[in-house]
Amino acid sequence: MDPQTARRPGARPSWCGPLLYTAVASVVLVGVTASGTTHVTAQTRGGTGLVSSSASPTAGAQAADASRTPEATVESVATTASPTPTPPAVDRDALLAEAMESVAVEDGARVSVAVLDPDSGQSAVYGEGSFDTASIVKVDILAALLLQAQDAGRELTAAEKSYATAMIKSSDNVSASELWDAIGRAEGLAAANERFGLSGTEGGNGALWGLTQTTAADQLALLEQVFGEESELSEASRAYLRGLMGDIEVGQDWGVSAVGSEPQFALKNGWLPRSQTGLWVINSIGRVTVDGHAYLVTALSQGNSTKAKGISLVEAAARAAVSSLRDADV
Repeated sequence: MDPQTARRPGARPSWCGPLLYTAVASVVLVGVTASGTTHVTAQTRGGTGLVSSSASPTAGAQAADASRTPEATVESVATTASPTPTPPAVDRDALLAEAMESVAVEDGARVSVAVLDPDSGQSAVYGEGSFDTASIVKVDILAALLLQAQDAGRELTAAEKSYATAMIKSSDNVSASELWDAIGRAEGLAAANERFGLSGTEGGNGALWGLTQTTAADQLALLEQVFGEESELSEASRAYLRGLMGDIEVGQDWGVSAVGSEPQFALKNGWLPRSQTGLWVINSIGRVTVDGHAYLVTALSQGNSTKAKGISLVEAAARAAVSSLRDADV
């Protein structure tokens, strides 16, 4: 919105003759002659001199000036305040896109990344399209199981807890398959995701949970369900899932954890070599802490020639995402 001034500088009183105002601040001197004629002299500060004019006073002016001597003067100064300009809105998506220009992506690969500052609510997303989830879908599977248990008013069984622990902490696929069946596979995942606010995620066909399709923005929404206060999951369910994500097996703690300067993170990674192409799907989602401040980050990639190159890509994308959001808030 364009700024507006309080009033037009140099507005002329109705009882004056023509005056020329060329500066912001003006001084008006009013004198009363012995004959009762009002003499008005206008002077500007920082501008040229102005003309004078004389006029017969009105009855109200005569009454107001009755107590003055002929030499009495009244000085008034009118000024206009300078408006404070509205700062332009920050395009955080554009800043993230700019930061991603320095991230090397090999030919044939693609990447998408999203970041959220839970305290300020500011976020940014880079990249389009859907990606295979590989093992990051295990967070979604457990969230769906916990939601179903809540609806039924029950706790997870001992077997479900055992599967959940192995599925998240060590990325055990057999456990994931057991819980995928328990939630009702893709149909059960879709029902939970509708409540979680994930609109771009579609469960894999049949038993193929690792080929669930998702977006970086949807994974960010899922992390908000796990780490945020406004969630379909109860505090107990969120704490349970966060605890497992914060205790990932050594050797599987790469990915978004590369962003933080402190060993405070909770994450789930996914990696999958596609049998038809031999190219790698490498994904990482989670919460990281930088200088005492938490961020939610999701980094998805596919078409990587090796697992190591895919890991390097998602880590670089995650660093660029957090850095762009931090720079925008400085």
